[in-house]
Amino acid sequence: MRMILVGPPGAGKGTQASRLVATHKIPHISSGDMLRAAVKEGTELGQEADTFMKAGKLVPDEVVIGMILERVEKDDCKNGFMLDGFPRTRPQAEALDEALEKAGSALDAVVLIEVPDELLVERAVGRRSDPETGKIYHLKHNPPPADIVDRLVHRKDDTEAAVKVRTEKYHSETAPIIPYYKGKGILKTVDGVGEPDEISERITTVLNDA
Repeated sequence: MRMILVGPPGAGKGTQASRLVATHKIPHISSGDMLRAAVKEGTELGQEADTFMKAGKLVPDEVVIGMILERVEKDDCKNGFMLDGFPRTRPQAEALDEALEKAGSALDAVVLIEVPDELLVERAVGRRSDPETGKIYHLKHNPPPADIVDRLVHRKDDTEAAVKVRTEKYHSETAPIIPYYKGKGILKTVDGVGEPDEISERITTVLNDA
């Protein structure tokens, strides 16, 4: 299964992504992790990307797509892969699609997790992380044990104002890829409201139809 998981910040993509890669036994390819690994390894594309990053510039789409193509050709991608963090815009989606199809690795599905904007704010504002274990809690939906509350951390960007900025950016820049993939017939939309297990079941159902 070759797929992309899409949804606004706070939709629960991280939780569902970890479950999907375990179920389908496919690698989770994060564009950010991939860039850092290529730079560290000193690959040709990594060196090119490093030049742009050191200059404080965005890495061009064609360089990122080149790295993705190299990555999906590795043995662990034989059963598929999950892309994360790319594409973020419609032009990127179109260019990536063309490149993957030429490489014989066309996408099977793009899963969209839909969550109302007001719920995204509630989720973020109530979110707390444990610096010792890395575990994430929510004051309302997944309360932490009383004995660790004092050490929990509230991220600076988990304020109502910051969430609204991230959500607006998602709607203006990333959401336009949704009708593009819908037009290609590979978009699978899932209701992201509910318990993680419920959402996982919904994703499994739509992917069985892919």
